[in-house]
Amino acid sequence: MIKNIARAQPLQAQVRLARRRLFRGTTLAALFSVFALYVAWHESHGTDVSRSDELPITQAHADDASQTPAPAAAGNGGAAGVAGGDLVKRGEYLARAGDCVACHTADKSRPFAGGLPINTPFGTIVTPNITPDPDTGIGQWTDADFLRAMHEGIGKGGERLYPAFPYAEYTKVTDQDVLAIRAYLNTLTPIHYAPPANSLKFPFNQRWLMGFWNMFNFTEGRFVPDPKQSAEWNRGAYLVEGLAHCEECHTPRNITQGLKSDSRFSGAVQAGWHAYNITRDKNSGVGTWTDDELVAYLSTGAAPGRANAAGPMGEVINDSTQYLTKEDLGSIVTYLRTVPAISGGESRPRDQWGNPADDVTALRGTKVNAVNGAQLFVANCATCHNWTGQGVGASAPGAYPSLIHNSTVGASDANNLALVILHGVRRTTKQADILMPAFGPQLTDDQIAAITNYVTKQFGNPQSTLTADQIAQLRMQQ
Repeated sequence: MIKNIARAQPLQAQVRLARRRLFRGTTLAALFSVFALYVAWHESHGTDVSRSDELPITQAHADDASQTPAPAAAGNGGAAGVAGGDLVKRGEYLARAGDCVACHTADKSRPFAGGLPINTPFGTIVTPNITPDPDTGIGQWTDADFLRAMHEGIGKGGERLYPAFPYAEYTKVTDQDVLAIRAYLNTLTPIHYAPPANSLKFPFNQRWLMGFWNMFNFTEGRFVPDPKQSAEWNRGAYLVEGLAHCEECHTPRNITQGLKSDSRFSGAVQAGWHAYNITRDKNSGVGTWTDDELVAYLSTGAAPGRANAAGPMGEVINDSTQYLTKEDLGSIVTYLRTVPAISGGESRPRDQWGNPADDVTALRGTKVNAVNGAQLFVANCATCHNWTGQGVGASAPGAYPSLIHNSTVGASDANNLALVILHGVRRTTKQADILMPAFGPQLTDDQIAAITNYVTKQFGNPQSTLTADQIAQLRMQQ
């Protein structure tokens, strides 16, 4: 009798477990059915809207760098009272501050016509045509449409824009400055071109879900100057938090791809490139940089003994920050100096590593059969960077930079260094035209890994190394 009861108890437990599983499965199926019905209803009853992101801002190339408009306003309606050509010039300057050409020109023969694919964890978003073309661009947008897109992330047809368009920052820009940008955009040459559609999987292709994203990651509203801060600080905050949208690259993201508000400017990875920590932390950030060095970096892409811009940051300097006035650049630095320091765990500043090399003497007369980093460096890099790694040209505008005391070489990860070797550098500013060839087509993954690891060991952070497999992954990054 006792044995029968003992056998019955596990059987009853199994029955209860099976019932619970059945109940959970039924509940999940019911919830999914309700969700699917809602989606179907929303699609059949919702507004008939365009299926391409109509991003409302662009940037022009400078025709004459000497014709620099007035500095950006610190939230005080700087474009008010400006009309005609002056309004267009101001809009051009503000559009440059937004650096939107980086996203809106996939083909340089079709400037501002979009078509650039942006990879996200949820799929690929293709940037739209924002020229004044009435059919494929934003030629039929009203000023109200434009303001709504910039401030609320809502397109002309009422559709929610994806946050690849940084409306979370552009919402801070004043009405006057937004309309100045609009006036400038109206002067662009219309280009009739319809970019490919986005490639987003369900449910991320449902734009209405951006409403939930906004609940956690977006606060609509214009910039409000802080009366306790100086006019310079407020102007810097207006630029950094608004048009320049610096956080989009330099702040890590949460699980929804929103910005982590408690880690502002502490650094993040974008398409393999590391956008470094720009807080005032002395080891992980730019706390040891002088104001003049930061301004020089933003205006020329080079701060000798500190850093030389490449990759996405090189593009930012090419297309945006080199055109900002010294007053605005100084204001940006003033604001960044007040951002709370965040440590990334580095033991010393990235630009305080390295010693000159003497490997070339050891290589003379020797036969090297294997993949050898020192040999590859001398063969491919020493002509410009010197076999000692000390560079050629000192601090001249067109100098080949030293690899010693170089923040890319001394970083705690070698991604940026490897990407520079793979893809090279092309940075054109008013001071110099910088070109480093891409070695990716000529060298194998093993060879690029060997050069990268030799450079970090000799001239930078010896703990930062990469494997050939990691180089292969970086090759595929867009």
